[in-house]
Amino acid sequence: GKMDVERGFYQLVEVQDHVHYIFAFVVSVIGTVGVTGNALVMYAFYCNKKLRTPPNFFIVNLAVSDFLMAVTQSPIFFVNSLYKGWIFGETGCKIYAFCGALFGIASMINLLAISIDRYVVITKPLKALQWTSARRTYLIIALVWLYSLSWSLAPLLGWSSYIPEGLMTSCTWDYVTSTPANKSYTLMLCCFVFFIPLGIISYCYVCMFLAIRQASRDVEQLGNQVRKSTLIQQHSIKTEWKLAKIAFVVIIVFVLSWSPYACVTLIAWAGYGGILNPYSKAVPAVIAKSSAIYNPVIYAIIHSKYR
Repeated sequence: GKMDVERGFYQLVEVQDHVHYIFAFVVSVIGTVGVTGNALVMYAFYCNKKLRTPPNFFIVNLAVSDFLMAVTQSPIFFVNSLYKGWIFGETGCKIYAFCGALFGIASMINLLAISIDRYVVITKPLKALQWTSARRTYLIIALVWLYSLSWSLAPLLGWSSYIPEGLMTSCTWDYVTSTPANKSYTLMLCCFVFFIPLGIISYCYVCMFLAIRQASRDVEQLGNQVRKSTLIQQHSIKTEWKLAKIAFVVIIVFVLSWSPYACVTLIAWAGYGGILNPYSKAVPAVIAKSSAIYNPVIYAIIHSKYR
């Protein structure tokens, strides 16, 4: 059959046509929702001065990276699915995969920044007063993009490479070919962009939760005199905690959408790539791309000011 026909620089995958069309449909929905939803988030923050606070800059930055993720990934994936293969050549593949990596990593590191921000504000309120400034927030956002850029540039500079994946309708870094460079990149990427940030985020949330529980207990034990000033402090902590709770939902959803992809790449990394068929690579890739659509929905439901 056509199984091993070389077209350009990759192999065709033999699946029934309707599979490609189902993927095309799902991707077009993800693209439409992702672009519209995140554009609305950016628009809301642009129009409403009340929303323009430093903690919310992170949310805008997240919307920007998700918006760009949807814009750069979905239309190309959609067109390739209709053509049942990668039609944009090797350079197109590299640009597409680079964008997918850049904006996907930026979103993850953004979530890390949000968690650390909430952690400082809630567990070290006095430090937070010196800390929280627009300038510092811009600096952190710049670092988020720089960090993402360095990881997504690596495959273009020879540490691993960008190739078509799954049903050959999208591109990503080469986690399939077992070379030392590929294996080290996959492992480092999974650690420094997924598992370690996840560990830090978890630590931040556990500490916040404990700090808030302690604060509530302190209020119960105090007499009326002290209670009033403490209640004011309580109120401000409650407000900060609201943002932290929204961020928590955002993080859970993000992690759930990237986990299948992380698993697939680590299965290949461990040398069991043979058990992965095109579907088991293509489906997690689509679920990962869908990470760009949930945040606007979450804010619209939980964040009262934004709603």
